[in-house]
Formats: sequence, C-alpha cells, structure tokens
Amino acid sequence: MKVDTYNQNGKKIGHTLLPEDIFEVKMNQDLVHQVMVSQRANKRQGTAHAKDRSEVSGGGRKPWRQKGTGRARHGSIRSPIWKGGGVTFGPRKEKVYKKTIPKKMRRKALFMVLSAKAKDNMLLVLDKIKIEEAKTKMMTQIIENLKTCLPAGREKIKYFEGKSILIALAQMDKDIILASRNIPKIKTIQVKDLNVLDLLNYKYLIMPKETIEILKTTFLKNF
Repeated sequence: MKVDTYNQNGKKIGHTLLPEDIFEVKMNQDLVHQVMVSQRANKRQGTAHAKDRSEVSGGGRKPWRQKGTGRARHGSIRSPIWKGGGVTFGPRKEKVYKKTIPKKMRRKALFMVLSAKAKDNMLLVLDKIKIEEAKTKMMTQIIENLKTCLPAGREKIKYFEGKSILIALAQMDKDIILASRNIPKIKTIQVKDLNVLDLLNYKYLIMPKETIEILKTTFLKNF
C-alpha cells in the first residue's frame, strides 16, 4: 500500500510504501475484540476487597445463650446479618482477571487495526517529528499544520479538531513527550509498544517514516 508522506508543515513531500504483511490484513472483528478484552482485563488491578466474617473484628463469644431468651439464636456478631459483620459475596482481592492470548493472535489483531487505520485514511505518515524545545505550543503548531493533510472529501477545519491522536515514536523523545502530554486527547507511544487497545482508543495515528522499519523488525520477526 502506498500512502502520502508529509512534513511537519503539512506539505506533501512524497510517498511511502507500507508493507502488505502489516497494513493490508483482512479484518476479523472477533479476534480484535478478543484481544481488546484481554488487554482491558490485564490492566485491572483487582484491589477491591471486602472482609468476610473470618476477617472482621469481634465475635469471640456467643452473643447470648441458645435458648430461653425469646430472641433468635446467634453464634457470632461477625455474622453477615449483623451490623459490622462480614460481607456476603463481596469483591475479593484473590480473584485473578488476567487473560492469556497467544502472541501470534495479538500481533495479527494489531496488524488488522493498523490496516483499518490505513484503509480509512486515519494514518498519517510524516518524514520526521522533531521540535527544538519541550514546548506545548510547538507541538500544538505541528498538529495545526497537519490539519491541511487531507484525504479527498474531508473538511479542513474538522479533520483533527476534537479528535484523539496517537503519535508513534521511533524511540523515546523527551521533548515530544513533554510537549504533548498537556494537549487533550493526544498520547505518545514508542512504535515497539503499539497495541490494539491504544489504537482503538485513539482515532488518528501519526507515524514518522522511520517507524515503518521498526514495525517490520519488531512484529514480523518470527511471526
């Protein structure tokens, strides 16, 4: 697949050939959904914990004798039906939410989402992303410039306006990360860490041209 390449000023400077094995994979929504659910489950901390009757304090003796008082029989004030007693069927920290998905399935789903981004004109390839200082206004200006990089039939004003953007970097760039973190709906990520959940959470994907080779060496190796 061949896509247009732009510079930071929003000017078209050429084309980039995207590898078919990554950007021309047929969509399987069931697989993408399965991988997305597993990622969300693996992010759960599972720290919610309610004490059962064995963990609450008190209840070392029988509240009153079994018979002869006219009241219902009770064995402990730690019973769930007592105020201050244990919780019945409450959340427990022992529960494991982790879901395991084979690596090939995860990568296949990643390729499917990347292919969908490219097909739907939600992938923007730049020659490079570089700023002189870690200033938010510099990164904001780049985003403003990229609003002119329009596929056919798009309105200039509404292309990026109000939409979320994921910026994939070739390596850690402290200036770009610091300059982007205060801009709403924008996230930076290293291309080696691309995943289905982030790609689905953000509408547009911006990638420098150099990240294409890193994608191939990282995700096509032993695939």
